[in-house]
Amino acid sequence: MSEHFEALVQWLGQAVAAPQHFTFGYNAETSDFIRFNHAKVRQAGHVEQASGFLKLMDDGRQADLQLTLCGDVDVDQQRLAEALDSLRETLPLLPADPYLQLNTSVWRSHHVHTPELPDAEAIVAQISGSAAGLDLVGIYAAGTISRGFASSHGAFGWHQANSFNLDWSLFHGNGQAVKSNYAGQVWQDEQFVQRLRKASAQLAFLERPAKVLPPGEYRAYLAPAALDEIVGMLSWGGFSAQSIASKSSPLQRLYGGEAQLSPLTHMSEQVSGSLSPAFSEEGYPRKDLALVEGGQAGERLIDSRSAAEYGLVNNGAGWGEAPSALAMAAGDLAESDILRQLGTGLYISNLWYLNYSDLPAGRMTGLTRFATFWVEDGQIQAPVNTMRFDDSVYSLLGSQLEALTAEREMILSTSTYGERQTSSSHLPGALVRKLTLTL
Repeated sequence: MSEHFEALVQWLGQAVAAPQHFTFGYNAETSDFIRFNHAKVRQAGHVEQASGFLKLMDDGRQADLQLTLCGDVDVDQQRLAEALDSLRETLPLLPADPYLQLNTSVWRSHHVHTPELPDAEAIVAQISGSAAGLDLVGIYAAGTISRGFASSHGAFGWHQANSFNLDWSLFHGNGQAVKSNYAGQVWQDEQFVQRLRKASAQLAFLERPAKVLPPGEYRAYLAPAALDEIVGMLSWGGFSAQSIASKSSPLQRLYGGEAQLSPLTHMSEQVSGSLSPAFSEEGYPRKDLALVEGGQAGERLIDSRSAAEYGLVNNGAGWGEAPSALAMAAGDLAESDILRQLGTGLYISNLWYLNYSDLPAGRMTGLTRFATFWVEDGQIQAPVNTMRFDDSVYSLLGSQLEALTAEREMILSTSTYGERQTSSSHLPGALVRKLTLTL
């Protein structure tokens, strides 16, 4: 794939001359998809695809076009030639873009991390064998994801990495389920088996009659998957320079100095070592950014348009200025001590359907999902039916945050809409003194 990308970039370099300039993005993947039901394969497929994102600029104007590539250099060069003709016809019809900010620096970035993944037959044997007798429903997606960027100014970036993502649920005969996930770059049979055993143990508790809780405030433990939903909501403009400048960020009070989170809270955009490329689709190199340090506001995510509009320095943020490799620092709560430290309260495995109930206050609402349990004296007693929470991030990750787990979970995006994604989060679990349930 890298040779294919380089050949197209070389052709573009000859086809586009000053005063016109181009940028060219390249997305490709080679992926296996296997769908399971009752721990047996119900559907399997293999996808190889590549797309190009061509942008042409001249005299403060820009126009772009996306095209599907076939992998044959001669055919794809012809497609690029047709795309260039179309963009050249379009450019004079467009007004100048006041926030167009080109990166004219020359840089090179090359990252290839492709550890060997088990073949599809070995994965099927491992999953089906380990989950024999269980109603495991899920999808396994794995393979190589490639990203490229080049510009007529001499910038060139290539990123290629292997990864896998097994997203599954274990269903009980009563219709209840335990949801789990195993993702990363190096598949380890024992790690998968451990997660399967943990989910299977929780499944047994779903046989018990559900605990009915009245609305109120409860001590709670949020597993990494549940915390991922909360952090994911914060990523909708929370760290965005544009949202902060326009006062539409859910973390406006934090970045405005009016509020703070817990000293235990450290969040960063951890590009190094992640699946996310070290360059943006706009052609800016990316680096690690400290977004929240000890509960205090840190750096913002700044793309080229925000940099131009607000007089800031671009730090490689992508479109939408959302984190793509969010990492939260671990704490000192051992996984084996979670239930004991929780004592009496809620063990929440997952949350869903989150939205803001008061965005300026950083307040969000949502539902508990799948395996949520009532715990007494450090022992799981019963499942809890779906309930709605409504609480503020300044409480959950602020005044009411008691501890974070020493172990963190790598959570890769499960989105396959159009293509597999490279975004991820690396999160601990969180023990909070108080979580508000409303109904």
